[in-house]
Amino acid sequence: MRIAEIAPLYESVPPRLYGGTERVVSWLTDELVRQGHDVTLFASGDSVTRAELAPCCERALRLDGAERQTLVHHVLQLERVMERADDFDVLHFHTDFLHFPLSRRQRVPALTTLHGRLDLPELVPLYRGFPETPVASISDAQRRPLPWLHWLGTVNHGLPRELFPFRAGPGEYLAFLGRISPEKRPDRAIAIARRMGLPLRIAAKVDNADREYFASVIRPLLDDELIEYVGEISQDEKADFLGRALALLFPIDWPEPFGLAMIEAMACGTPVLAWRNGSTPEVVDEGVTGWLVEDMDGAVAALGHVAALDRAACRARFELRFPVERMTRDYLALFARLIDGPPPRRGHAGAHVERSASAEGA
Repeated sequence: MRIAEIAPLYESVPPRLYGGTERVVSWLTDELVRQGHDVTLFASGDSVTRAELAPCCERALRLDGAERQTLVHHVLQLERVMERADDFDVLHFHTDFLHFPLSRRQRVPALTTLHGRLDLPELVPLYRGFPETPVASISDAQRRPLPWLHWLGTVNHGLPRELFPFRAGPGEYLAFLGRISPEKRPDRAIAIARRMGLPLRIAAKVDNADREYFASVIRPLLDDELIEYVGEISQDEKADFLGRALALLFPIDWPEPFGLAMIEAMACGTPVLAWRNGSTPEVVDEGVTGWLVEDMDGAVAALGHVAALDRAACRARFELRFPVERMTRDYLALFARLIDGPPPRRGHAGAHVERSASAEGA
C-alpha cells in the first residue's frame, strides 16, 4: 500500500523532548515500512524515519522559535501533500482539521486521526460543516462530545515492545510525566506524595500558556524535600524514569483523549494510579495495570493496592493490548475500508460508528 503520513510540524518525528502525537506517528510510520508498505512522511526536516521523508520546514517549529509562523508552514505542507496526492493509495492526516476543505475536493481516500479533546463548543460548527469526512478516534471516550461525526473506527495507541525494557522493581518513588497544566493536575500528585510520605519526581514541560500557573500554583509546592521537579525529559530518559517508579500518578481533571504516558509506564511494568476521567477506564485494567479513583481520599487509599500489583503481569497486559503491531494492523484495516468502499456522499454524516475489528479484541 502507498501511504502518506502527515504529521504536525510543531515537533520533529519522533520529537526530541515532549510530543505525544509526533511520537505515535513515528512508531506507526516505521512499523508500516517494516511491514513492507511504501510510506512517505510529511514532517519537519529534522525528523528521522524509515520512510521517505518529505520535509515541510527545516526544523520542528517549537524548538526553532518559529511558533508565531506555524500556520504558514502548515499551509505550505498541505499544498505539498495535495501536489503529490495521486502518488498514494491513502492519505493519513494527524493535523486536526486544517486540510478538510482540500481533502473534500480530491479523490484519494483520506483518514484523519483526531488526537485532541473534542469537548470545545467552537468545534461543533466546524465539524458540522464536514460531516462526510472520515475520522478515527484514539479512544471511545474521545468521541462522546461529537458522536455524530463520520467515525470510521477507534485505534488505541501502541508502541514498540523494545522501547521500554521491563523493570521488575521494586519502585523507588512516585512519578508524574507530561505537562505542567491545570488539567493535568500536578498539584494532586504533590498532595498524594505528601499525604503518603513518599518521594515524587515530576518530569514535565511548561508551555508558554501555562507559565503563570506553574509560577503561582506549582512552584510554591516544590519547596519540599519529598518533591523533585526534573523538567522536560527526552525519550531516552523515560525508560529509567518510569522503570524506577513505584507508580505513575495520572491525576487528570479533563477528558483525556488517550494518555500515552500510561502505556509507557505499563511497558516498564510500572502500574498507574489514575483519575476516572476521559479514556482512563479504557486504558487501565483495574487490578492488573493500575487503579482508577475519583477523589484524593480514594487515591491515597488505592496507592497501596497499586504498589502491590504484579509488575510482570502489568508488562504482559501492555504487550497484549498496546504493541505497535496492533495499532498498525488496526490502521491498515481502516485504510482498506476507505480504499475498497464507495466514496462518501457529500454532506452525509456516516451512520456507522464502530471500532476496528482488532481494536475490539484489544
